[in-house]
Amino acid sequence: MLTLPTAPDRVRAERPAYRPYRVAVRAVAELSPTFRRVTFTGDELDVFGSACLDQRIKVIFPHEADDAPRGFDHLGVFDPDCIAQGAWYDRWRALPEELRNPFRTYTVRAVRQQQREIDVDFALHGDAGPASRWANRARPGDELVVVGPDDLSAGRLVGIDWRPGGCGELLLVGDETAVPAVCGILESLGDEVRATAFLEVPEPGDVLDVRLAPGHELTWLPRGGRERGAELVEQVRGWVAEHRHIVTPDAAAAVRPGASVALDESDVEAGLVWDAPDGAHDGFYAWIAGETSTVVTLRRHLVREVGVDRSRVAFMGYWRRGRAELS
Repeated sequence: MLTLPTAPDRVRAERPAYRPYRVAVRAVAELSPTFRRVTFTGDELDVFGSACLDQRIKVIFPHEADDAPRGFDHLGVFDPDCIAQGAWYDRWRALPEELRNPFRTYTVRAVRQQQREIDVDFALHGDAGPASRWANRARPGDELVVVGPDDLSAGRLVGIDWRPGGCGELLLVGDETAVPAVCGILESLGDEVRATAFLEVPEPGDVLDVRLAPGHELTWLPRGGRERGAELVEQVRGWVAEHRHIVTPDAAAAVRPGASVALDESDVEAGLVWDAPDGAHDGFYAWIAGETSTVVTLRRHLVREVGVDRSRVAFMGYWRRGRAELS
């Protein structure tokens, strides 16, 4: 049975689940050609949510334009009343578009409350977007805002989509944007379950060290010159074919192959591909995240073609080619 870390004894329900934290860069580490780890420090990170796994955070970046506001005060993220009400996003939305700081969604890789530090691993892709541009140039002392979970809140586990329940046969699949989440999940697992993971990354140098308990397998798939997602789909399909006895052990309990899947095509076009059901009490559970078209292809394969019950498949479109993050 998988369990999440227990909440601190001092949890107070009236605090918002997520809140903004003022942080500064403490250190920068080059993990690989693609991955850059930024360690942030901040006075209030001693209460930053420590569940980790795939819990989402928002990183709010400084404006790049010379005529844009400096700092973050205009967003209300340091206003105690705004923090207490959990109203930072409404304040951000109410601003004229040119005054809204860009933000992107990430997964925190590590939390060290006593040191007031968190690690965020950035997947770099040149200067194509504000997050990658910022991460490419990040230096100790640079300031920004991280919106993340509050460990003193009763809602501190909001934003975690890893919900396998009591399932003991686990499949995790992702591209480079899902690497921090998958690595964090894998390192949380003991030997009472069996996990198989496939991670597609841009090149061989992006293979990272991950601490795995006995019985778990992680396969890195450097993309090289192949089309994005092609190797990932091929490898997962092959694994599923070889492990049908694990994926659908009881044909009577599985969804009939060819049955309809609750995924509207208009949602795919809008980029709204996200579903994180709670896992069953035993058996198989899949977690898939990354570029939307690849995620949809794999989810359809499992549910429509193989017959896995859709309640056993969590799928998250972290991003979509050609589109910035919806906000």
